[in-house]
Amino acid sequence: MAGARAAIRYAKAVLSLASDQKSADAVNADMKLIADTISGSEDLNEALQSPIISSSVKKAVLLEVFKNTDKTTLGLIDTLVSNNRIDILRQVALKYSQLFDASKGIELATVTTAVALTADLKTKVLAKAKELSGKDVEIENIIDESILGGFILRIGDVQYNASIANQLNKLKREFTLN
Repeated sequence: MAGARAAIRYAKAVLSLASDQKSADAVNADMKLIADTISGSEDLNEALQSPIISSSVKKAVLLEVFKNTDKTTLGLIDTLVSNNRIDILRQVALKYSQLFDASKGIELATVTTAVALTADLKTKVLAKAKELSGKDVEIENIIDESILGGFILRIGDVQYNASIANQLNKLKREFTLN
């Protein structure tokens, strides 16, 4: 992944600066907004990646889209533009959120399901994930219809696969071995 190391460096620098200025929470909210906005807008993502669009136009667009953000976030955008690295803005935002969560002792758990989690089920999964990891956990729900049913819970490096597709594959392997 191009720019991953640079994204980590920028994210660490911004987290350090935001922590010193006591604005780390506000900047984290901005970073989540930036990552979600860029992920959700194919046009914005393509514009940021495009070598044809000038840096000044990219900066103007970003400052208009994210005009109500913290001054540290605006400084990051300005720095990335001046260093010709604005194409890694989404990666920096994602890394910042990961580093921020780690500094607060919060772990991200991904739950892959065939359908969206209900509020009640999300609460139960959150409680179980908290029990398993011993840390505060934030849940991200990924919908993948290919698992048919059940769920796949991933916390850090640990994965628990309780999907129907996984159970069917186990049965298939059992029958082919006998």
